[in-house]
Amino acid sequence: MEIIIAFLAGLLIGSFLNVCVYRLPLEISVAQPARSFCPGCEKTIAWYDNVPVLSFLLLRGRCRNCKARIPLRYPVVELATGLAFALCVAAFGVTLLTVKYAILSAILITLIATDFEEHFLPDEFTLGGTLIGLVLAVFIRMDPGIVNLLMPYSLSWRWVSLAESAFSAAFFSGIVWFAGWLYEKVRHREGMGLGDVKMLAMVGAFLGTTGSQLTLIIGGVFGVILGGGYILIAREKASEYELPYGSFLGFGAFVAVGMWYFQQYRH
Repeated sequence: MEIIIAFLAGLLIGSFLNVCVYRLPLEISVAQPARSFCPGCEKTIAWYDNVPVLSFLLLRGRCRNCKARIPLRYPVVELATGLAFALCVAAFGVTLLTVKYAILSAILITLIATDFEEHFLPDEFTLGGTLIGLVLAVFIRMDPGIVNLLMPYSLSWRWVSLAESAFSAAFFSGIVWFAGWLYEKVRHREGMGLGDVKMLAMVGAFLGTTGSQLTLIIGGVFGVILGGGYILIAREKASEYELPYGSFLGFGAFVAVGMWYFQQYRH
């Protein structure tokens, strides 16, 4: 029952995340107008046409009023969020860990979608997510990292956990910033946006040292394989095409969490 409730809650949250994915890159408030509207005809969408996934299927992917095509991203984000929430409950039960990883999942899904569509990583989810990750570190112990070796044993685990979260956020975002700065100095063109830097800060705050390392490595592998493959197939110029690196980092973070779970709980 808890898993079913989590899945349904995820569908609803996913519907709101779709609002964020569409509105934030356009600098439209997610609160006003409160009701969803069709980007094609700008008419308010009725509640019965706004049921997650189901309405998309019943309407065959088109607006009821103007027949404009509804992007496939809408049901994908809703289903992905529902499944992520359900998996969190299945893995950790009704616990604070579930809350933590459900929040992280919602943030990652939004960032993957916005970067893939618009090459945009909103501060509300990167910087806001970093703050949430730091707060959660006070209540949920981070896995031991390099900070544990430097902190006195007499210090409360909450302070050590917060320090690990803050260090990981600063260190790994700093690595990405330096890589982008160096690329710009050598190639005289921007190689990485600040959005990617802020996203790594958020990942570091949530996942700590080990999870951030895995995210960087796996995200880089995805970028080389998937991004490089697309460039070859579409015959884009590698020097000019802007890869959605944030999307690859998001997938990398999901894989890192999965690897951590199987290492910790499946022995």
